[in-house]
Amino acid sequence: MDKTNSINNQESFAVNKTAKLSWFGFFMALPPVLVIICFVGAPILIAAGLSLGFTGGPNRIIALIGQEISTKTHWWGTLDGYKSVINDPRFGGDLRVTLGVTVVATTIVIFMALGMAIYRRVIGGRLATILVSLSLIPLFVPVVISAFAIRTFYDGTGFVKSLLTHFGIDFPTLTMTNSAIAIGTIWTSLPFAILMISSGLQAIPDALIESAQDAGASFIRIIYTIMVPLAFVPIVIATTFTAIGIMGSFTIPYFLGPNQPAMLGVEITNFFNSYNRPQQSVVMAFVIFGAASLIAIFYVWANLRSAKQSGRI
Repeated sequence: MDKTNSINNQESFAVNKTAKLSWFGFFMALPPVLVIICFVGAPILIAAGLSLGFTGGPNRIIALIGQEISTKTHWWGTLDGYKSVINDPRFGGDLRVTLGVTVVATTIVIFMALGMAIYRRVIGGRLATILVSLSLIPLFVPVVISAFAIRTFYDGTGFVKSLLTHFGIDFPTLTMTNSAIAIGTIWTSLPFAILMISSGLQAIPDALIESAQDAGASFIRIIYTIMVPLAFVPIVIATTFTAIGIMGSFTIPYFLGPNQPAMLGVEITNFFNSYNRPQQSVVMAFVIFGAASLIAIFYVWANLRSAKQSGRI
């Protein structure tokens, strides 16, 4: 009987200890959750209400000041703000530029990062270490400085054009073009992609690569049958984060891009500050949010795929 009571007391103590630890963990995680709810979640809900025509409450002042504000006509709101943006001829050009630069720059970044990571993983050596170290330099340079440097470098009186003029070569001026935006976003996005993809390739066991080489597999075959599939999740993470970062960028397009059509990150600021059309700027922000959410689906899918393969779910 005493032994049974002792076992029950031990089980009760273990349950109480687990409950205390659960509550302790809950309160430890509560502050960041509250910060996200107050400073991220609440503003998003307020902005969503403004985009649907809810002009009362927190949106009352901005609705009074702003121009071309559409007020809700149903209990759920109205889509007049979205129709106004879609029918604006500037929005189509801005959206095409945003998506085009995002696709082109992201593709170049991932291919460059993948090539650098494969070179470091397969060949290695001092040269690979130096190249990877040099590629990480943009991490330590502020984006504003990078944008201004690129603008100065490729300007009409910049270093490249001035140097090539001495050899009789008329190099085009790249500043205030979409090409300059692509160059700037590639510069700022490449280090993270290299770090992420390199970490995935470095985790591949040497035995797999050596076994494939012993079996007569070519270098290209090893890449697309072993290295890329095993590093698939880091590659997807690098791709999604790079694409989302480029799509919502502001500083690089503001310094290096043309006035029209502009990327949506810059156009949102123009509509809010210069044109005094806050509702339309919020609608554009939700368009970017929707596109970024579609990209994030691949990130979630890749993680679920990895978890299923490892047996975690």
